[in-house]
Amino acid sequence: MSDRANPNLPARDFDATEAFYAALGFARGFRDNGWMILVKGTLALEFFPFPDLDPAQSAFGACLRLDDLDDMVARVVAAGVPDKREGAPRFHPPKTEPWGGRIAYLLDPDGSLLRLIDNRSLGEVQAAR
Repeated sequence: MSDRANPNLPARDFDATEAFYAALGFARGFRDNGWMILVKGTLALEFFPFPDLDPAQSAFGACLRLDDLDDMVARVVAAGVPDKREGAPRFHPPKTEPWGGRIAYLLDPDGSLLRLIDNRSLGEVQAAR
């Protein structure tokens, strides 16, 4: 097995969190009362219970570096995550950042910010240097 890091994110309700991420293509890898792991290909997100979390006050987040950002964006849109600037969940469509990378932003129902980073754009940024 190769080295890896898996983000640990809060969930107010495991059932609701699992349903939200299932619509994005994640499946249950493990779940008990104190921990849940959701996987999609080589991605794994781990969740711990935090029933009293205020999503508006959450400072949790992770970067998901994706070989196919457009596929994930299509899943987010199909799941009905709104493109808005307040509340959770919400989505900000991809754009090319000043540093050259293409990135979208997804806030899950618990206020965790997922930066969806296009791996292809990172290759272009490195090639330009």
